[in-house]
Amino acid sequence: MNDSLTDVPNLLVGHSTDLEAATGCTVVLTPQGACAGVDVRGAAPGTRETALLAPGRLVNTVHAILLTGGSAFGLAAADGVVRWLEEHHHGVDTGVARVPIVPAAVLFDLIIGDARHRPGPEAGYAACQAASRDKVAQGNVGAGTGATVGKLLGPAYCSKGGLGSASVRIGKGITVAALVAVNAFGDVVDPEENTIIAGTRRPVVGGFVHTAHALRGSLAQTALNFIHNTTLGVVATDARLDKAELTMLAGMAHDGFARAIRPVHTLVDGDTIFALSTGDKKGNLSAIGSAAAEVMAEAIVRGVRAAETLHGVPAARELVKGGERGQIDAG
Repeated sequence: MNDSLTDVPNLLVGHSTDLEAATGCTVVLTPQGACAGVDVRGAAPGTRETALLAPGRLVNTVHAILLTGGSAFGLAAADGVVRWLEEHHHGVDTGVARVPIVPAAVLFDLIIGDARHRPGPEAGYAACQAASRDKVAQGNVGAGTGATVGKLLGPAYCSKGGLGSASVRIGKGITVAALVAVNAFGDVVDPEENTIIAGTRRPVVGGFVHTAHALRGSLAQTALNFIHNTTLGVVATDARLDKAELTMLAGMAHDGFARAIRPVHTLVDGDTIFALSTGDKKGNLSAIGSAAAEVMAEAIVRGVRAAETLHGVPAARELVKGGERGQIDAG
């Protein structure tokens, strides 16, 4: 096993990364089609073709999921994914053309690098060209390239986010895996150690502010000033699940967000998780959902720990060297 999303059969993952502009996109390809669901939370989402994933809608199959930087501009990268799929004869057969179904979601990464350069159709196409079943690259890659976390005090005191992935096998060989681009308003916490590993940094004295605690006081008034956020994820399994079950699975995977990001689902986040089913194994949705939350939390921690300092935004590995870890108290 790769211990990443590509452990799930029939999925390929590819990235387009621009380190100079600090942006990029990540595509999850399922060319033969997969059933999908979605759960969008927070008050600031940016998405494409998510309405069709609701139970009761006509189309049951998607051919790719795109996670991208660039804020609303980045949705244009999905056009490149659609073009690649059409060129390779994948999509819903309408009788006159094959129409690829590519739901997408964006995060806001314009605060570092060059805000004038955002992922477009060329980036989406390049991510498809690079897609493989290899172990998913993590850290400053794809949609995680320009990701940051901990923005209570604005961009000057944030930490580096990143892209992470993890997987687990449960029951009689069912695989459950997650991929996530971590770009949160809140702090990232290692749930096993109960410590902040990246987040809002204290001016002058160092360490972390503890965003969730600070919001109880006067700093709550500043929260709406910083809209440069949104964490995006994909969970997938080779168990057979329908759209209603996948919608529920995406919601259960949000528990992983809540375990590793504090606070999460805020007014200035557009946190979104897609769920995919690629197989026909029989499984228990409660068990699969529990595993999805676990691997999502693990993927968040991995993505942040794999990230490197970029354009002056310090990464967790550097903050740990400097002693900037924050123990979370019971209150």
